[in-house]
Amino acid sequence: MRKIFLGCILAILTSISTSIYADEAKSVAADPVLEQRVHAITEELRCLVCQNQTIADSHADLAIDLKNQVREKLAQGMSDKDILDYMVQRYGDFVLYRPPVKSTTWLLWFGPFLLMLGGLAFLAWKLSRRESDVADLPAAEMQRAAELLGASSETKESL
Repeated sequence: MRKIFLGCILAILTSISTSIYADEAKSVAADPVLEQRVHAITEELRCLVCQNQTIADSHADLAIDLKNQVREKLAQGMSDKDILDYMVQRYGDFVLYRPPVKSTTWLLWFGPFLLMLGGLAFLAWKLSRRESDVADLPAAEMQRAAELLGASSETKESL
């Protein structure tokens, strides 16, 4: 009992101490227009660490570094498209949160649908085999199954 109590106290203290330091990231750029452009560009880039978040949403060290690179490139006068092209050149199409549909990304775009269609085809095949397996039972086994089912239905009716 004492170990459980100490474990609960430790969990509470840990959650309180981590929430004290949690805060929303502050804007780094003094220019709000520049920061808005940084946010718009980083919304189009995937975090290479998290992989399911944009760089704008991620707090990973690499994402922060990439945000800073975007900020620097914008300060140098590069256009949004130039920055995205630079990131694609450096990290590949995977860095784009919405990669383009082209021959190298077909599997990425159409793979889930192909898996779903394959799964449905397999399910239909298994269900059709199941019906034919029941039809292939010998007459003695079919009669035994009917007796068992009849006995169970009589038992249910008497209840």
